[in-house]
Amino acid sequence: MALLLFLVRLMLVLAWILLGLLTELLVFPCLSRARRRAVVGGWSRALLVLCGVRVRVLGRPMRRGAVLWAVNHVSWVDIFVLNSVRTTSFVAKSDIRRWPVIGLLVAWAGTLFIDRRHRQAVREAGRQMAACFRHGDVVGLFPEGTTTDGADILPFHAGLFEAAVQSAVPVQPVALRFLRRGRRAPELAFVGDQTLAANLWFLLGAWGVVVECEFLSVIGPAPHLDRGRVSRQAHAAVRRAVTGADA
Repeated sequence: MALLLFLVRLMLVLAWILLGLLTELLVFPCLSRARRRAVVGGWSRALLVLCGVRVRVLGRPMRRGAVLWAVNHVSWVDIFVLNSVRTTSFVAKSDIRRWPVIGLLVAWAGTLFIDRRHRQAVREAGRQMAACFRHGDVVGLFPEGTTTDGADILPFHAGLFEAAVQSAVPVQPVALRFLRRGRRAPELAFVGDQTLAANLWFLLGAWGVVVECEFLSVIGPAPHLDRGRVSRQAHAAVRRAVTGADA
């Protein structure tokens, strides 16, 4: 039964991905910035449905105005989960761009790629983030710098919070929790040496997958906050929501 479900979902997902790529090539050049973002949001919601993923939004996401969402990172699905709530420009490691098919999709979704091997990478990403903030956009940041199995979170890198501090933009911590039939599901995480094919097998063949997306209290903007303090506050808030423990 799991094999049949996997095959049906895989065919639907591949067809939807192809439609998305064709839309980017043929339709996007004719659309305004606002309409492009609306298309990406609707496409992301449909992709999650085809993958069998239900998103449960908790808390109060900032749906208008510039904001930085600081999010724990579990899977390639995270980008589309956040996009289903509000179309988001993401900051992600450059390795993601080389993932088969998914790399093209997250680039289409407006991801800002950062290669930490380059000395100026954080500064350049900060400039791109500031440009997004000037448009009143939301920028999604995975400050751990990599994925985890979702049971706990890693320390946050503070550097990319600087763009929000300098732009006087609020930071909203966001906690993602992956559930399967009501229980935490570390097997759905895209982590370690797992291949994308193996992760798709677990995800597309599973029933009852829910991603809880909890939007926590907004931090700042405030003149006394620096990037280190914002990072620590965001980390503590997300870790409490993910594990129930203090940072």
